[in-house]
Amino acid sequence: MEFFQHYAQGPIEVIGRGMEGIVYDLGGDLVGKSWFNRSAAEVEPLRAFLTEVSSQRLPLSTPEIQAVGEVDGRAVSVEKRLAGTPLRDAIESGRVSRDQGLDLFVELVTALGTTSASAASRAMPVVEEQLPLYSTAETSWGEALADLVLRRAAVSRKLLAEDVPGFDDVVTSVVERLKEIVVDQLSIVHGDICQPNVLVGEGTALLDWGFFSTAGDNTFDAATAAGFFDMYGPDAETLDAELLDRFEDLGHSRERMKLYRAAYAIITATIYHSTTRDGHYHWCLRHLR
Repeated sequence: MEFFQHYAQGPIEVIGRGMEGIVYDLGGDLVGKSWFNRSAAEVEPLRAFLTEVSSQRLPLSTPEIQAVGEVDGRAVSVEKRLAGTPLRDAIESGRVSRDQGLDLFVELVTALGTTSASAASRAMPVVEEQLPLYSTAETSWGEALADLVLRRAAVSRKLLAEDVPGFDDVVTSVVERLKEIVVDQLSIVHGDICQPNVLVGEGTALLDWGFFSTAGDNTFDAATAAGFFDMYGPDAETLDAELLDRFEDLGHSRERMKLYRAAYAIITATIYHSTTRDGHYHWCLRHLR
């Protein structure tokens, strides 16, 4: 708490707990974060990345890390507070209609498509890996994603090989097709656009960058956001199909979105539970079969 006290403008209180750490209210327009498994050196690339994101003049608010420290080998950081209500809560309460939520997802992906990724985006690691997604300056987006698929397929093979017919052939096909992808202009990819990560109110804010944030193809955000709007509800498949149709109408290749969905499924199938077939795992199976 001593680190946060230098920045606190009132009582320090816990306001959230996520996969990566505990979030504290520092008063005023600041929040603090105590990271579970990252050192200060590991948070610095995220700080540089978020600075790159904020320089893009997007029509939405994004986080900015103002200070990074370390306590007992674990990172602590201070960020600006982003105001608003999570989109999921706003829809459930009736303040925002589901159709408005769908429109907002399309707007968010489209806005990110106007960005231009540079060195800070390419330096980002993804899905809990320690090294950047791009192994060299010459590595293409498709090659980087293909290599990640191979690494994660090896991690998840024990389960996926039992549940996906011809799993090894599926991986080979996905990898070969990814390596063929050519993207003329890399944009900034969020990689986890879902209702809890979107705040609505007087404006819109997009939270929780870092899980799959990198330099890449905007169609990757279209493919994943369409599936994430409603992953488990009774209308999940219908809403997914509607968003895929809308993104295709905007110029995103249907086949490439399906390819990215398969790649994401291989990469993240066991990311939350390495030996358990949880809800996310079954969602991934649906997109691999």
